[in-house]
Amino acid sequence: MSEFESNPLLTFACVQMVSSTRVDDNLAAAVRGIVQAAKTGAQVVVLPEYFCIMGQKDSDKVAVAEAYRGDTPDEHTPIQRAVQTFAKQHQIYLIAGTIPLKSPDADKVYNTTLVYAPDGAVVARYDKIHLFGFNNGLESYDEAKTIMAGDTAQAPVVWDSPWGKIGLSICYDVRFPELYRAARDVIAWVNVAAFTYTTGQAHWELLMRARAVENQCYVVACGQGGRHENGRQTFGHSMIIDPWGVVQALHETGEGVITAPIKHSRIERVRASIPALTHRVL
Repeated sequence: MSEFESNPLLTFACVQMVSSTRVDDNLAAAVRGIVQAAKTGAQVVVLPEYFCIMGQKDSDKVAVAEAYRGDTPDEHTPIQRAVQTFAKQHQIYLIAGTIPLKSPDADKVYNTTLVYAPDGAVVARYDKIHLFGFNNGLESYDEAKTIMAGDTAQAPVVWDSPWGKIGLSICYDVRFPELYRAARDVIAWVNVAAFTYTTGQAHWELLMRARAVENQCYVVACGQGGRHENGRQTFGHSMIIDPWGVVQALHETGEGVITAPIKHSRIERVRASIPALTHRVL
């Protein structure tokens, strides 16, 4: 095996959390995971959706929403300032789950993924465009009540990382394969999530592996995973999947960190063996 074949392009880490109603406690839990991930040599660390707050009610995230400050967060934007500091201190690229950012509607937030570089710069921003709705008679969720959808004209959002193109998506997005197919030449798609236990049991692994197989790239899926103070149970099962659909790393329940290498040679071999992306007619 050649040196190119044996060496990973980069190493991803997912920090699975069981976030509480308190922002400070969640930031402390996030940094514990980040420290562990950084010690493994991960260059890109991912936090889950709603990592900073899982409120008693949906409007709690509106109460802690911050104005977007980009590269210059301040005392008025403590969540952004904290994650920027984490990236700089540990010299990693940090895909900071989702942060509630203020929107033009005072009663709604953008559910936003920000990517911070080791120098603290924001190198990508994605505002969730697909808003989750679910009602099975026992559980009910309607994100549109407190979240403003992002601009679909900006999607898909692809971070042009030092290692290649990496797509950004959030939770419910995984049910919309056209979003993933709209990006070309990605080496990985990241999905930060807070999947419900009910839907996760049925569809989480199925959907994540499908996105990896059909796009012949890695999928890095980082979730919330446990029973939260507000009574909600999230599915967890954070996983890193290779382009053949093989799960390379998995953490099922509770807090934890997983890592896995991303290998360009693996992507090339899969795409050469089944050149489905070049056979597309639509």
